[in-house]
Amino acid sequence: MTTELDERTRTELEAAAFRQLVEHLRNRTDVQNIDLMNLAGFCRNCLSKWYRAAAEDKGLEMSYDDAREIVYGMPYEEWKSKHQAEATVEQQQSFAAAQARADH
Repeated sequence: MTTELDERTRTELEAAAFRQLVEHLRNRTDVQNIDLMNLAGFCRNCLSKWYRAAAEDKGLEMSYDDAREIVYGMPYEEWKSKHQAEATVEQQQSFAAAQARADH
């Protein structure tokens, strides 16, 4: 049985789930964006772009860097220097294969 939700409650639940996802990704710095892209087809940068697009849909001006800082919990360049590893050949090959499949 599916519970009927009013629009406000649905939005609040979605927002809570999004906040939990962002917090989870902030804590899982061992999970690289390329791994997320290879396995799920999205990454922290995608979330940042979606967040920025949602802000713009509401008439709010937001830079990509500002959206990234919201998702990463720090400036992107700082996160990158602390946590981003060089992609392996295997990761790069998986990414290329996934992109090729997505283009079809």
